[in-house]
Amino acid sequence: MSKKLTKKDLLKFETKISKLYEDKKIKGPIHLSGNNENQLIKIFKKIKKNDWVFSGWRNHYHALLKGCSAKDVENQIIAGRSMTLNSYKNKFFTSSIVGGIIPIALGVAFSIKKKKMKQKVWVFIGDMTYETGVFHECYKYAKNFRLPLKFVVEDNDLSTNTPTKSAWGKKQKKLPDVYYYSYKRKYPHHGIGKWILF
Repeated sequence: MSKKLTKKDLLKFETKISKLYEDKKIKGPIHLSGNNENQLIKIFKKIKKNDWVFSGWRNHYHALLKGCSAKDVENQIIAGRSMTLNSYKNKFFTSSIVGGIIPIALGVAFSIKKKKMKQKVWVFIGDMTYETGVFHECYKYAKNFRLPLKFVVEDNDLSTNTPTKSAWGKKQKKLPDVYYYSYKRKYPHHGIGKWILF
């Protein structure tokens, strides 16, 4: 990453996006980040410029920390691509499909190993995606074939708007070789209002 972003930088960006959304300047749903700035800044210190980063729909912080320019990220969000930010130049890709980005990340990691390159692939998922079969299959494959793939689980204890324990009966145990952190979601699943559990 070209500039070392601070917690203040990240908060300022998301505050600006929330204001643009409130002012009806954004042509689609937004998924804002918050309350996980410190954890992400620490993790991104391990990610090198030439590494690949894949993420889900709550990805603004990941894009900025990977080196995407704030202006480009803002423009993509205004154009309605908050959930699908991409930058080939910065080796950063996302998907709004639950678990949809994981097989793509696995394929890139497989290619890197086959070509004997030194890059790593990092894939950020939430605790809902962590419960899915696609995660466990790809995790097993990556581990068994020693692919350069690192998983980061961002646990806000919610599967969209349902507590993950309620949605899945219980939560999976933490797996070895997976970066895992917990945080409390600042914004609702999408938009800027208050989240209410009925």
